[in-house]
Order: sequence, then C-alpha cells, then structure tokens
Amino acid sequence: MARIAGVDLPREKRVEIGLTYIFGIGRATAKTLLTETGISAETRVRDLTDAEVGRLRQVIERMVKTEGALRTEVAMNIKRLMDTGSYRGLRHRRGLPVRGQ
Repeated sequence: MARIAGVDLPREKRVEIGLTYIFGIGRATAKTLLTETGISAETRVRDLTDAEVGRLRQVIERMVKTEGALRTEVAMNIKRLMDTGSYRGLRHRRGLPVRGQ
C-alpha cells in the first residue's frame, strides 16, 4: 500500500483515482501529476514501484498544497472573512449558506 502525504492509497484502484483520496488533489490535478512523473494513469496502485512512488511524492510536495497545509489555509481564509466583518464572514459565523443557495 502506497502512503503519500500521510494518506494510504487504496491498492486496487487506478493511480489516477487513488490520488484523489488525498485532500487537495482532484481528477484534473491527478492527471497533471501523472503526466509530470511519466506514470500511466491506467496502472494500479499495487503495481507502482518504490521509485515511482518516490517520484510522485516529490512532485506532489513541489506542485500541490495538500492535507494539513491546505486545511489550515482554508480555515485561515474563513477566519479572515469573519474577522473583517464581511457579508461572507457573517454568513460563515451564522452557519448559513455563503454562496447564495
């Protein structure tokens, strides 16, 4: 089982889908990362070599903000909105829809 950015990727899934289990990586980002590393999107996570997992880790650390750092940034952005007293911050504070739903 490959462990990248503190997340265990499911062994039976394709790498492209497995990468989406990491917070901050969606399908488009996963495709970009795989073309950057030269890994086929069709490979299964269980078939990745240690070298390929290492390359993936390096590219993810360099290109994408993931997991804890991203969660912290989002929380700080929401806190900034609430502290400035903006309308969106007020909606966040009251637990109401922010984007006009």
